[in-house]
Parts: sequence; structure tokens; C-alpha cells
Amino acid sequence: MDITRAGTAASRPGPSDWFTGAVRLDPLFAPPAPARVVGAAVTFEPGARTAWHTHPLGQTLIVTAGCGRVQTWGGPIQEIRPGDVVWIPPGEKHWHGATPTTAMTHLAIQEALDGETVVWLEKVSDAQYGG
Repeated sequence: MDITRAGTAASRPGPSDWFTGAVRLDPLFAPPAPARVVGAAVTFEPGARTAWHTHPLGQTLIVTAGCGRVQTWGGPIQEIRPGDVVWIPPGEKHWHGATPTTAMTHLAIQEALDGETVVWLEKVSDAQYGG
């Protein structure tokens, strides 16, 4: 058994290739093989969001604070709040982030397939975001 103590994994800014706006990534867990599930707490400042992306084995988001948005390609923008759980199926193109006026934090949990947990695509435009 391993216990990772709170505060032992350094926070880091979300890379600008993957995110628009101020985003903080706090790694939570990434156990060694054969386990393949990884998780992080992700905090989006108002207006911040991911780029469009997919996950080879899907993703679960658990909103813990604030108010956010999530959208699948071709679908409506949906608002998400603390306690909401979002399941994104494997290969579904989507984005998620904060609302224009409120920050949002979620836990992001996904499994790796051949070492890959995410495929990053183009950025979400301001028009798509609906600021």
C-alpha cells in the first residue's frame, strides 16, 4: 500500500497548447503498471477551458467546486456544478472548463491505453465557448 500525502505533488500550470486561460493541474494518482487509471484535480479560472480532445478509454469528471461548462462535438453546451459526475465515452470529442464568470474545479479520471490517456486537438474558439 502507498499513501500519497496531500501537498506532496507539486501543482503546475496547464500547458497553453492544451488550455485557454489560467488552469492549474494538481496530480492525484498515477499508480505503476499494471494499473492504468490516472487522476488529477483541475482548476479553471473564469473563462478558462480545455482544447477539444478525446480519451481512448473515456473520462470521468467529478465537479468539486464552482460552475463549469462541458460540450461534446455537435452537442449543446451544458452547465456543470459541484456533485455532478460527467462520463465522456471513449473517442468522444469534447471540451470542459469554467463559465465566463465563475471558476470551476473537477477531478479528472481516465485510463491509459498503450500509455496514452488523451489526444489533444484544436483549441475551442471564443465563438464555440460562447463567452
